[in-house]
Amino acid sequence: MILRSYGAVTSGKDCLSVKTNDKKVISFDLDGTLVDPAYAMWVWERGIPRLYAQKNKLGFARAQAHVTAQYRLVGDTSLEWYDISYWFTFFGLPESWSDLMNAHRKRICLFPEVKEVIEYLVQRYELIVVSNAAQEFIDIEVKETGTARYFGRIFSATSDFGQVKRTPAFYQMLCEFMDISPSQMIHVGDHYEFDYRVPRRAGVEAYYLDRGGEGPKTIHALANLKEFVNRLS
Repeated sequence: MILRSYGAVTSGKDCLSVKTNDKKVISFDLDGTLVDPAYAMWVWERGIPRLYAQKNKLGFARAQAHVTAQYRLVGDTSLEWYDISYWFTFFGLPESWSDLMNAHRKRICLFPEVKEVIEYLVQRYELIVVSNAAQEFIDIEVKETGTARYFGRIFSATSDFGQVKRTPAFYQMLCEFMDISPSQMIHVGDHYEFDYRVPRRAGVEAYYLDRGGEGPKTIHALANLKEFVNRLS
């Protein structure tokens, strides 16, 4: 039983006490939070550079350096950063981006504790996903991991709202869409700015998932999602 994994949460009666401060919704980032980022990293950092190398008859290292330099020029606050069709056009790649994504979908996997944690939390909260990843990535990752059934809603900030989740206004808009106040939401993600500092400025209780322990230090940092459940109790 999952309850054995969470220390103080040891009985049905105790479990009811986990839902404090009238929290209704727990929002998760996707890549790096629920899903191991190895798949997305492979597509962006190896798959696209390989195609660029083949097209331009370059060595892989040279092609990879050029491609990643172009990514950095755009930056992760821009919508284009997340848009794989944009980059295929930008680099003039004749192949299909969907073929690239599908060819390596078996690389997609959840972090080890994720399924256990969300099966526990879904009995007590409404769970949603809020990711900057484009819908194409979200669709394939959710389908491959079989996790769609746990989430009431799955949002791509870039595809659904045309925004990067980099402003408090985004999270306030999201709460309005969910018909809750920011104080009724908890957000967890692995990007210190987008998933932690920004939602907290919007009035959302947020936690920074720092699996490697190498990010900025904060009392709201988590090593894994089991630790998050312990914080709730």
